[in-house]
Parts: sequence; C-alpha cells; structure tokens
Amino acid sequence: MKLRGLIVAAVFAVLPLASWGAERITLRNGFALTCDHHAQVQDHTRLYLSASENSFIEFASQEIAKVESVPDPPAPPPSATPAVGVAAKDAKLSPADLHEILSGAGKEHNLDVDLLASVVKAESDGNPKALSRAGARGLMQLMPATANGLGVTDSYKPDQNVRGGSTYLDGLLLRYHDNLALALAAYNAGPEAVDKYHGIPPYHETQLYVARVIHEFNRRVKAHEAAVATAKAN
Repeated sequence: MKLRGLIVAAVFAVLPLASWGAERITLRNGFALTCDHHAQVQDHTRLYLSASENSFIEFASQEIAKVESVPDPPAPPPSATPAVGVAAKDAKLSPADLHEILSGAGKEHNLDVDLLASVVKAESDGNPKALSRAGARGLMQLMPATANGLGVTDSYKPDQNVRGGSTYLDGLLLRYHDNLALALAAYNAGPEAVDKYHGIPPYHETQLYVARVIHEFNRRVKAHEAAVATAKAN
C-alpha cells in the first residue's frame, strides 16, 4: 500500500508548520518550514508554532541551513475553507459500511485504507451529506466540477463519492511523486495553488488541513502496529 511507512518524524521534514508565522526555516536537506519564531536551546533550534511558545518542534542546529523573514500570506481562496455542515443527524454511515467502501476504493487504487479514512475524517467526519460553504459535497468533499470530471453523478452517494475522491487523490499522488503533503495540499486548495507556490501554499487553513490529515493517518497506523504487536506477544 502506498505511504504505509509514513512516520511523524518524516512528516515534519516536508510539512510546513500548522500555523503561519514570521519566519521561514530551510533545512540542509532542502525542505522548508514556517514558524512564528525560533530560539537556540543548547545545540538545538526550537521552532515555535505560535507567539505563546506553548507549541514547538526542535531540530539539531546543524540541520538548519537558512532562516528568513516572510511577508504576510495572501488571503486564502473561498474554496480552501470547507466549513462542513451537517444535513441530517443520522447522515453518518456505520463504521462497518464506511470501512467496506474505503477498502474497495483502496484496493482499486492501491491506496492505504487508513489514509482514505483520515481524509474522510478531515473532510466530512464521515457525514455523506456534508456540504461546505464553497459547495463541496459528501464524504470526500468533491466540488461539482471535480465530481463531474471524475464521473460522479451523485456526490451524496457514499460509494460514488469515495470512488471519485480516491481517484482524484491517487492522481495527485502520482502528479507529486507520492509526496503526501503536496498531494493533500492540492486536494484542499487545488493543484494550481501548489504549483504556483512550488509547495504547500501559505494558506492557514490548507496548512492546518495537511497537518490534521497526516496526524490522523499516523495515529491510525501506529494503533494498528500496536495491535499487531500485542497479538503476536499473546
């Protein structure tokens, strides 16, 4: 399955931090991150995600190649704000039904089911009737034009929506050479935005979205690995 080996440590090497800040940190491996500010702590450089200094990550100082100030980002386009609404209290599928649909789509596109489940959770929280302010619909929040291009005739039908969303995500992963962060950013803000900024665009919502999906994906992978280890031990 694609991307099954993703771990949290690797994600931070390719993912801009979740909140927009005043500095751009370039690592010696070529990857860049954004943060509010940084500080030297012994032989490590601490990157703070906000002014409060309650949230941060650290890198060995020798890994830091360059620190730059960055301008304020442009306002995000309307399509980058999902604001999912709930059409009905009983709109969610049962976990078993959803898993069956995701498993079928995962096998068809060789995509990890946990990855698809993480996207669904971030997009609609499992609500097949979800509708965003921008007009995105269903479990994987397909815009009407995207759905039409993918052959989806009814985005509120879970199997059609997931099939279309999985096809789209698979195409984005191919386009960005299995770079999950870029593919997710393109899924959220559009590939045009990713190509324009040559990476994850500086939209606060998009950065949060990418971080949220990858965090959930890692959580699910680790939970399964722990379950397998426990089963073997017994």
